[in-house]
Amino acid sequence: MKSFREELWFQTEERRDYINITPQIERAVTKSGIREGMALVNAMHITASVYINDDESGLIQDFDEFLEKLAPQGKPYRHHGTGEDNGDAHIKRQLMGREVVVALTNGKLDFGPWEQIFYAEFDGRRKKRVLIKIIGE
Repeated sequence: MKSFREELWFQTEERRDYINITPQIERAVTKSGIREGMALVNAMHITASVYINDDESGLIQDFDEFLEKLAPQGKPYRHHGTGEDNGDAHIKRQLMGREVVVALTNGKLDFGPWEQIFYAEFDGRRKKRVLIKIIGE
């Protein structure tokens, strides 16, 4: 079995952002040389997420509005007693998830129709990373 590891780095200008990272993951799969296996993609920060869904701008806005209703920015979260102001970002990450795992078949991400991989940033404006770990044959 072979293993491949790569990191992607992001620094968004906005506090919240949603970035389609499918092309970067596809390049890592090609670079790995692994044809059959699994690709793990996970956000390495507790205020960011990686998820799979459709790359449709209305849907992304719907996600953002939904998350903002559930965990509004600026609410006085207990976490803010630590000196931070990002309690909402921690909750949004929990709702959207930490990672995705995608099967690799014939050297390609084995997606269903319309599936794409996204990096979601909930407390941006500083450098953060995403881990890509590919294992297989």
